[in-house]
Amino acid sequence: MANHKSALKRIRANNRKRLENRYYAKTMRNSLRDIRLVSDKAEAQKRLPVVVSLIDKLAKKGIIHKNKAANLKSGLMKKVNQL
Repeated sequence: MANHKSALKRIRANNRKRLENRYYAKTMRNSLRDIRLVSDKAEAQKRLPVVVSLIDKLAKKGIIHKNKAANLKSGLMKKVNQL
């Protein structure tokens, strides 16, 4: 266990950040799943900017890697254009 007050505080802060990061990552995965299940091209194109924005924000915050964000967006664009 931690021996210093600052170490205890760091543990608390890390736990808060971990939970927040998990929440945002799960939200992104759910939105990706939802847009992939859409079969209407107009509906998918309407949802696309929201999902892409969410992916970019997570990459900017460092929750996901920038290359992973690029791969997710690329795959999403292909899926929407194939509809």
